Amino acid sequence: MAKAKKKILLVDDEYFLLEILKDRLEFHGYETVTASNGKEGVEKAVAEKPDLIFMDIMMPEMDGLEATRLIRANADTKNIPIICLTALGRPSDLENAKSNGANDYMIKPFQAQELLDKIQAYLGKTGQ
Repeated sequence: MAKAKKKILLVDDEYFLLEILKDRLEFHGYETVTASNGKEGVEKAVAEKPDLIFMDIMMPEMDGLEATRLIRANADTKNIPIICLTALGRPSDLENAKSNGANDYMIKPFQAQELLDKIQAYLGKTGQ
């Protein structure tokens, strides 16, 4: 029986970025799920139980920090690694992401290889 693909939830309000990340990750063998705001991200995290979440911080309807707190508060999703994506690069911003439950963060813009390296650090070498 084939192993299930690792599932990654991408939460960002920038449609173009979501599509680029989705295409790149699927090319590398990962299954992807997308959400365009924090509220939808929480709903998809609960419904889909991804192996890893990339969460933008600044989004409409519900920001990524609140979404991260809600995911951490749910027994079914609390252990899913969350990597915040942010254009905010001050040390206090990064510490704020971690204090709200993020495992890690990446500062936008970033290179595709940086994204793959983060995934490999949390999930291993391949999408399988």
